[in-house]
Amino acid sequence: MAVESALRVELVASTSFAAPSGIDWEPDPAASEAESLVEFAGRACYETFSRPNPNTAANETYLHHIIDVGHDALLEHATATMYIRGLSRAAGNELLRHRHLSFSQLSQRFVHAGASEVVVPPAIAADPELKRLFLRAVDDSRFAYGELLDALEGDATSERNSLLRAKKARQAARAILPNATETRMVVTGNYRAWREFIAARASEHADVEIRSLAIECLTLLRGTAPALFDDFLVSTLADGSEMATSPYIR
Repeated sequence: MAVESALRVELVASTSFAAPSGIDWEPDPAASEAESLVEFAGRACYETFSRPNPNTAANETYLHHIIDVGHDALLEHATATMYIRGLSRAAGNELLRHRHLSFSQLSQRFVHAGASEVVVPPAIAADPELKRLFLRAVDDSRFAYGELLDALEGDATSERNSLLRAKKARQAARAILPNATETRMVVTGNYRAWREFIAARASEHADVEIRSLAIECLTLLRGTAPALFDDFLVSTLADGSEMATSPYIR
């Protein structure tokens, strides 16, 4: 029987910052390193290191002002990297459309997919009979995958190099596997790109799976730079899933 996979998202890297020498400016002690970098980049544009405006003297109010006026380019200096597991290939293909993010994805050609887990869509998971039908279809496709793989790998006349023959066999046989097959990704993006991803995919109108991913990423990013993501309001929909919106998204 196919094994179900659950979404797991971990923050594995984020921006560090060291204030440059020769500048009469110290980071706000309440700010994270990512938040300090974005503030420094903005103040460097106008050399307002003395914090002349009391309304934006604190890092939090300065960053809120940046978002309010749409000076989003400053957010491109800070980055965060996520390791994502338990995502279906279908949702992974949607994630890849966000071209300002950078991706390293699990190789379907190199990694044997016969024992891979699957992501059951919530609408199917909620109905026992539909779920049974779904998992049976997954098992059937994996059986066909195994049969194709064995036949292709066993054909020594097609390729003398055994390693290359295995790769060619997997790249052909994988075509039978369902979109629900789990994929894994390392994803890096600057904070502007992450905000754009969350704005697009945490929306009520987004697919539930990728919306869940966007909410998970939002939660982690708030831990690294709360002032740059606290404008997103998370709410619960009638089906129990969550969405997020921001009044600053144009």
